[in-house]
Amino acid sequence: MRKALVVGIDHYDSISNLFGCVNDAYSVKSVLERHGDGSLNFSIKLITATNEDSKITRKELKHQVKELFEDNSDIALFYFAGHGHIESTGGYLMASDSEDGDDGFPLDELLTIANASPAKSKVIVLDSCHSGIAGSPVVSGNNALLAEGITILTASSASQYAQEKNGSGVFTSLFVDALSGGASNLVGDVTPGSIYAHIDQSLGPWEQRPIFKTNVRNFTTLRKVQPPIQLSDLKKITALFDNPIVEFKLDPSFEPDSEVANEGNTEQFAILQKFNRINLVVPVGEDHMYYAAMNSKSCKLTVLGAHYWNLVNNERI
Repeated sequence: MRKALVVGIDHYDSISNLFGCVNDAYSVKSVLERHGDGSLNFSIKLITATNEDSKITRKELKHQVKELFEDNSDIALFYFAGHGHIESTGGYLMASDSEDGDDGFPLDELLTIANASPAKSKVIVLDSCHSGIAGSPVVSGNNALLAEGITILTASSASQYAQEKNGSGVFTSLFVDALSGGASNLVGDVTPGSIYAHIDQSLGPWEQRPIFKTNVRNFTTLRKVQPPIQLSDLKKITALFDNPIVEFKLDPSFEPDSEVANEGNTEQFAILQKFNRINLVVPVGEDHMYYAAMNSKSCKLTVLGAHYWNLVNNERI
């Protein structure tokens, strides 16, 4: 069972309204509810505040969070887009009825609820200002106190604001891009770690800095997408290379346009070219695989190629 609570708050009674959080929540719901092949992924509860009639109170937000984390689900994911607040007593997620900030939903209380959850994996994603303090209670000296199985990914550090661009949060746009495949590995898995790496690389040192905190034994897959290479082809890497450091000798018979083309060799060469396109294999002594074959050179595994060779060889994929 995979559950997600997705919250977007644009409407606030006493402070300035926002304009992209509800749209962000819908975008996150859309990408999370199904895998890349269309199969079901998360069962999602979406709550949004667009006006007075749909406002989300602090009490309601807390209730929904407790309901999310109360079950022994495989993954419980909480996403929040809205105003955030920080002061000496800690950080807060501001609900529609918040007035001063510290009357919002305390991040320390969110952590307490998540820490006590029986869910196997708990993922907290926050696109709000100052959200980087999440997971680091003031009473701990701002040191992270995460129970096993918790991962926190936030839009900015404790001292930073979360930025919007073109009607969407900068962080959420990158988060959705990552889930859509920008952060997938070669077998199509998108994990919290790969999402953070994608967002981190996309933001420069002068921009808001995403924060990643985790205490897990293994990263869980949040979404599966179409991989850049078929698994059946990827597994041929150990058949083509006896070990990760050996070079694969080529000659003109591997190139299908050659006068001496050999069907068996051209089939192998087609796989090697697929490996080359995804940086698993590089030609030796030539710039292109074609010339490596025509000039009887060789190709070899890259560091990434050696990594996947070991994964296949050890039956990890």
